[in-house]
Amino acid sequence: MTDRTPLVGREAELDRLDAVLDGPGGPPGVVDLTGAAGIGKSRLLTEVCGRAEERGLTVLRGRATEYERHIPFRVFGDAFADLDPELLRGLGAPGAAWAASAGAAADGIPANPAVDPTGAGARAGAAAGAGVSAVDRFAAHRATARLLTALGGRTGAGLLIALDDLHWADPASLELLDHLVRHPLRAPVVIVVARRDRQTAPSLAAALTRGVDTGAVLRLDLGPLTERACVEQLAPGLPPDRAARLYAASEGNPLYFLTLLQGQGQGRSGPALPPGGLGALLLDELTPLSAAQRRTAEAVAVLGDQATPPLLLALTEPASASVSASASASGSERLDADLGVLARRDLIRPRPGGVWSLRHPVLRAAVYEDTGPGRRAALHRRAAAALAAAGAPATVRAHHVERALTDWEPEAAAVLLEAAEQSETTAPASCAHWLEVVMRVLPDTPGHAARRRDLMLKRARALSVCGELRASRDLLHEVIAGLPADDGSGVRAAAVTLCASMERHLGQYRASVALLRRALSRRPAPAPADAVALGLELGSSAPHALPFPAVRAEVLRTLELARALGNEPAAAGALAVSALGEAYEGNTAAARELADRAAACVDALTDRDLADQCEPLARLGWAEFYLERYEDAERHADRGLAIARRGGPLHLLPHLLMCKAIVHTHACRLPSALDLVDEAESIARGIGSDELLGLVLANKAQVLIAARPPGDVSALAAAEEAVAAAGARTSWWTSLVWCVMSYAALHGGDPVRARSAMLRAGGADLAGLQPSMRPLFLEALVTAAVTTGDLAGAQEWAALAGRDAERLGLPVQRAAALRCAGQVLAGSGRPAAAAERFARAAEEAGRSGAVLWEAQSLLIGASLTAEAGDPATASAMWRRGRRLAESGGSLLLTGLADLLLPPPPPPRVPGLTPREHEIATLVAEGLTTPAIAARLYLSPRTVDTHLSHIFRKTGVTTRSALAALTARHLP
Repeated sequence: MTDRTPLVGREAELDRLDAVLDGPGGPPGVVDLTGAAGIGKSRLLTEVCGRAEERGLTVLRGRATEYERHIPFRVFGDAFADLDPELLRGLGAPGAAWAASAGAAADGIPANPAVDPTGAGARAGAAAGAGVSAVDRFAAHRATARLLTALGGRTGAGLLIALDDLHWADPASLELLDHLVRHPLRAPVVIVVARRDRQTAPSLAAALTRGVDTGAVLRLDLGPLTERACVEQLAPGLPPDRAARLYAASEGNPLYFLTLLQGQGQGRSGPALPPGGLGALLLDELTPLSAAQRRTAEAVAVLGDQATPPLLLALTEPASASVSASASASGSERLDADLGVLARRDLIRPRPGGVWSLRHPVLRAAVYEDTGPGRRAALHRRAAAALAAAGAPATVRAHHVERALTDWEPEAAAVLLEAAEQSETTAPASCAHWLEVVMRVLPDTPGHAARRRDLMLKRARALSVCGELRASRDLLHEVIAGLPADDGSGVRAAAVTLCASMERHLGQYRASVALLRRALSRRPAPAPADAVALGLELGSSAPHALPFPAVRAEVLRTLELARALGNEPAAAGALAVSALGEAYEGNTAAARELADRAAACVDALTDRDLADQCEPLARLGWAEFYLERYEDAERHADRGLAIARRGGPLHLLPHLLMCKAIVHTHACRLPSALDLVDEAESIARGIGSDELLGLVLANKAQVLIAARPPGDVSALAAAEEAVAAAGARTSWWTSLVWCVMSYAALHGGDPVRARSAMLRAGGADLAGLQPSMRPLFLEALVTAAVTTGDLAGAQEWAALAGRDAERLGLPVQRAAALRCAGQVLAGSGRPAAAAERFARAAEEAGRSGAVLWEAQSLLIGASLTAEAGDPATASAMWRRGRRLAESGGSLLLTGLADLLLPPPPPPRVPGLTPREHEIATLVAEGLTTPAIAARLYLSPRTVDTHLSHIFRKTGVTTRSALAALTARHLP
């Protein structure tokens, strides 16, 4: 229903919104309306919805509410409640996926004629499913994206999702919106959100701001209206002096202006707000109401989006009222009459699905807060009871149970604990909240001590899953401190293991190791199963806090104990820890053997077996990356991502995403690598670990170096933020951050800074550089030295790279060492010898599938080969290098190729035109007709026409014969 308030001003905003509606499906896909309360965001949103409907778009509208912030996916559930169930079923898999994964947790109430005769809740449940507890929140994100994409393609002109008051949205809904901003839908879908900027959660503000930066989000900040707009459109005919006073008092806010205007209409003499401010002025509108009408308004405020007539009747009927049919009919008639009065006074307005709402969220807040605490609690208690009778899930009832809770009530606590369990994997922030509510009222007595401890541990786990590492760590310290010295329940070991993990992921490695050492040395000794968990976590501290050889023996003992206990997931974890440790140290043979064993163990386990072991999959993936087993690394990273997304800790996702991203970077699959690091960055920024953020930003900088054209400064900016986040720490990750800073500075044209950064990473003796990657890192030092004329230094570092590469026996590292040697030779004026090194480097990189390094080696080698006087070979190297770079999305290398310029073309096949020879050469390289067409910006039909001419002129009849003929004419 259209808001009765006239739309005042906003012509410029409407012009921009019309442009978005006229081209749904292109950027921006999200519109962000911001402004103060009452400034007109909701009215503008209503206007946008109306204009979208006029254009034929399907419109879904949802609203977040102030007092239901812990109901998962509430605002999206409210929007999807308007979906036609038949349409949803017709979408097949995407519709079923949403029903299975996201559910309309806020609205999925089974139909019950006694409480829901309109079927509004049943329709929501049919549209979106009921209950989200069985599926992870990340699956819900992907399922929702697929659903919206499918809807956009099935609803005529497109789809508009309008989400109001987003500053009150629950964390699960904010995560979902963040996903949709980071992964724009490739469909005619527009999402318009309205929010108060000052009340917006930092995570949402950051997500939308990043969307503005990337062009995915259009932000419209609504400021005060002009005096002319307010007076002429809201109060035509008002005397000028009175209009000026009203406008000055309202400060250009249309809600304030109208409220003041209405107050004058009720006999007030001046425009000033009463002592209680706007809230008091709004509450004055309730003064003429009867007691029953006032109770109905209060019930609407309490119920929010659940304010259907059946529930309103349950809240407003006197407790002693008869339940006879006649009494029920009488109550319904009384309620209808009261609702009519409230509607005529424009205090409440109808919404789809038979729901009533107060005119404005500010009015709802005023009525809700003005309702006496005792009556407010009683209304919530009635609401919880009515929803329970209707079969509503605990996640919906928990909100009312919490608001009615004033003391310890076991039955109420049971509802909250059930809600926590239902939201554990889908909305861990809500889970942690419900547990906190129970802990707040749980009696602090010895009889409840064990239960409190268990709740604290559960809440700490929920906080860790949703990325609240510091809060989880602090709570775990409370648990540990409160345990008796002789505790043998296993709670201490569980708390210490999780606490040490939190400390480690926060970069507090010494604290983590100290906790674990103390726990392992306690007497009596930990139970074997607890010792395995503690030992695995201790092994995970290497190579961060201490070198892997310092814990090698303890990890081996943990492996043997896990095998003795038949705990294969733990054994797989120990093998993965060992494989990464040895791979880091550059013990290639040992790392390969351990990686093989870890992979065999992991691959034999089910996802259920690995539900608590997705971190070992990350370690195994990184170990395989360092061993240059890129396919295996990506396979295990993908499996880890699938498991982690189904309910694993949020802080593990960046590690798995970065592992896959770095594989794609080396394989020169840069667009997908950028998507992966963007997602990792989004998660890392909300976790609170500076070191993790630094590592993620360093990985992003590494991708940006290759993905952006020469001269682009985005990689250097990311690297600078990374080193700022890492701070003055000395750890493996910090060293990696400074190594990337070195490369970023080098590509930014500052070799002196590049050298300084690499020496900061490794120290004067370079011992701090990761042994298994040192040749690749030394290449930056060699390049910087050659560029600044320090050939002696370059030769020394190139020799070290050669020795390391020989010891490691890894193709990418050998390729880096060969390029180091080639640069020294080039700097010494020996281009032919240098070109030979780069050609060998390209072969080495190609053997491992490191296409990025192969292309780079070919392009630099081509320039040196041309300088050495071999233009034909240089041309072939240049063409292959540029083709690899272009197909992988490396603007750096394609830009480098264009800067170098291709050498003169080789002799052509006699009788062919230049264009025909160009096509024949591409055929010889193995390109298909569509690929040739794309490369030369021709149509496939034109390419086929040229090929027919080539076949006629050369006398050959097949592509293979043409390739052989062309090759014979190349020197």
